Amino acid sequence: MKILKKTLGACLLPLVLVAGTQANDHFDSVEVKAIPVTEGIYMLMGEGGNIGVSIGADGTFAIDDQYAEMSSKITAAIKQLSGDTPKFLVNTHWHGDHAGGNEHFGKHGAIIVAHEHVRDSLKVEKSIKLFNMHKPPSPKAALPVVTFQREMSLHLNGDDIRLIHVANAHTDGDAIVYFNKANVIHAGDTFFNGFYPFIDVDSGGGIAGMIAACDTVLALANDKTKIMPGHGPLATKADLVAFRAMLAKAQANIQALIDAGKNEAEIIAAKPLAELDKEWGDGFLPSDVWLKIVYSGMVK
Repeated sequence: MKILKKTLGACLLPLVLVAGTQANDHFDSVEVKAIPVTEGIYMLMGEGGNIGVSIGADGTFAIDDQYAEMSSKITAAIKQLSGDTPKFLVNTHWHGDHAGGNEHFGKHGAIIVAHEHVRDSLKVEKSIKLFNMHKPPSPKAALPVVTFQREMSLHLNGDDIRLIHVANAHTDGDAIVYFNKANVIHAGDTFFNGFYPFIDVDSGGGIAGMIAACDTVLALANDKTKIMPGHGPLATKADLVAFRAMLAKAQANIQALIDAGKNEAEIIAAKPLAELDKEWGDGFLPSDVWLKIVYSGMVK
């Protein structure tokens, strides 16, 4: 698992830092792998967030679309599964490793669906300072044309698919996607399976919201539920229970130091994540970096 987590972590590194032909060469070498989830439903792993795909009599339904540079490979992977350009495409949030392909798929006829805050974020300039990432306003074709506030449903391929907003978790616009009959959930970046998650505090995210998002998913799940995380391997309810426990322990340990009047430097020196680092700290975020992110959200 450690080697896998490091490999997955490397896929999350800010590709905006790779210039010109180097970036193109990088994407040229990426392979998209289709992981069967249940009949007609797959998880695509390539470069960026995990993609969910449902293929059936009503056509192709997709969840997220990775980076713009991955669009042709994602299209090819879907066609290999006997699918086509998605009729509906859900964005779990606005980040470029999940919504970067919107323009491509939007121009090819996909109806893009997302929480209203995702459309708001895509319409304007946005930055993630940690990764030195800057996103200009997205073109019209990349914007969601159907938005919701709390919850909405789609009825496709023999299933009742619920889109549920979870507030202030990874961002302020996260949606989880629940396939009711198939017993499958795509948790977006409210769940990083096996390592510390990035939390976009500047976009309204916070560890308390991440924990609440876990509770929302766990209330829907049972021991047979297949859960697609935003990053990491296909998961079970037990994997999400472990992830939630890690978040809760980290929050409690940091909060105790905040309550004791410690500042950021003193909290880092106290190493409140030491007992968690062995299991969770070998992803793409070093322990102290993740600690700073969580702390900043807790004292905002």
